[in-house]
Amino acid sequence: MTDPAKVRRHAERIRELVASVVRSQIKDPRLGMITITDARITADLRDATVFYTVLGDAAEQTSTAAALESAKGMLRSTVGKALGLRHSPSLTFVLDDVQDQVKQIDDLLVQARTADAEVQRLAAGARYAGEAQPYRVDDEDEDGDSADEGAADEQTPRGADRP
Repeated sequence: MTDPAKVRRHAERIRELVASVVRSQIKDPRLGMITITDARITADLRDATVFYTVLGDAAEQTSTAAALESAKGMLRSTVGKALGLRHSPSLTFVLDDVQDQVKQIDDLLVQARTADAEVQRLAAGARYAGEAQPYRVDDEDEDGDSADEGAADEQTPRGADRP
């Protein structure tokens, strides 16, 4: 089993290497405004997954995916030489759609805020359907004791001595 710290270091190094190679060596016109966000590698150091984002629409995302797929061999050889491993890890590129998820969550939060504001608006003018105090409240005696407390004093448990 490989050390988890070593796996993390290799994953970070793969992310840096792929980002620098994409920026400097790949001259494919299909490559859009790309950002390498993360890389993960398996514990046996054989397979690496590289996450990326692309600025633009779906057409630019597909063309960037095609450009990365065609440059996969060069990227793999560069990563393998730089890491110095016995086997170069195979690279898999995955579009990281974090921005779309963030936008969706923001939209849901806006909907929740408007629904909460509507509930608050309705609650401000609301009245009770029945009485304001639906539970029975016992009246106070002259002594300041409630009626239940006086009744509890009169009842004694079985076998208890009465004064």
